[in-house]
Amino acid sequence: MAKRLYVDFHVIQTVPPSCVNRDDTGRPKTAVYGGVNRARVSSQSWKHAIREMFKEIFEVDRLGFRTKYAVDLIADYLKKSGMSEQDANKNAAKALTDAGVKVNEKKGNTTGALFFISSVQAKKLAELVLNGEKEKKEYKKVLKENASIDMALFGRMVADDVDLNVDATCQVAHSISTHAVQSEYDYFTAVDDYSQTDNAGAGHLGTLEFNSATLYRYATVNVTDLFQKIGADTPDAVRGFAEAFICSMPTGKQNSYANRTYPDLVYVTIRTNQPVNLSRAFETPVRSKEGYAKKSMEALLKYAEQVYADYCDEPAQSFVIGQEQFLNAEKVNFNELLEKLQKYISDEVV
Repeated sequence: MAKRLYVDFHVIQTVPPSCVNRDDTGRPKTAVYGGVNRARVSSQSWKHAIREMFKEIFEVDRLGFRTKYAVDLIADYLKKSGMSEQDANKNAAKALTDAGVKVNEKKGNTTGALFFISSVQAKKLAELVLNGEKEKKEYKKVLKENASIDMALFGRMVADDVDLNVDATCQVAHSISTHAVQSEYDYFTAVDDYSQTDNAGAGHLGTLEFNSATLYRYATVNVTDLFQKIGADTPDAVRGFAEAFICSMPTGKQNSYANRTYPDLVYVTIRTNQPVNLSRAFETPVRSKEGYAKKSMEALLKYAEQVYADYCDEPAQSFVIGQEQFLNAEKVNFNELLEKLQKYISDEVV
């Protein structure tokens, strides 16, 4: 596959009072954009939610683990073959070291930083050990190949050996509110269920900061690069990413606010020139006394028309959920989107 192919995801989503993503002080994350304060959900937070949902979408052998305990993963395969626990741990640590990843024996054979390793890579390293392989280059070769779906999408950075780096094929933007936001404070008290009857005070009290917002969320997948990493798994990977990006939600304070919602609008475009982030639609904040979702969708439509006319033409194919008409996008429901997107990618790359 030689030509450039990108899938862009544009989502307008209203989230009720919540604290989806907190900073180090426990406050909802924010950002200044267009001169006003916006609600923000970091890309790292939403990518973690996507990876968690991948566990429901893909089989474990198609995914990876971001962990300091990669040695244990390899050792588990060795122990299943009948190797003693001591020998398995020793040989697994040597296998990972030979592959170019530093292992700290004094800290329980852990890596210095979180290391992204696929299930297949761990299994193949164990197989090299069992086959008595001595060449270090063979161990390194295993880690340079056999990328899992999540590793191919989100990438891997290895400070110990840059040859083991995997460039991410998807980009996820920080989600921001389409309008100005001011946080509010929830003063709460908790009753001690087993306190003395003559004690009228609260057992605990405190405050929680929260906000509510209509968010613009954006992500893009470089299908061309993804195909070079995982080949025939590409259509499944794009479909799985679409499902998880649209439906996942970071879990911050979720038990306190029950803030899970579906998007108001999903606009998916397939492009052959470059990805196009449409956040500029909201550089001038949406202002309304009757809700933000509708006006946010109108602003997105207006700006998309402008960008297509001035720069890059309309996408090769596009789909929309939540609007009867949105440019020339095909109106679909969620399941239809996943099916059509998967088929399109399959027809183009496989």
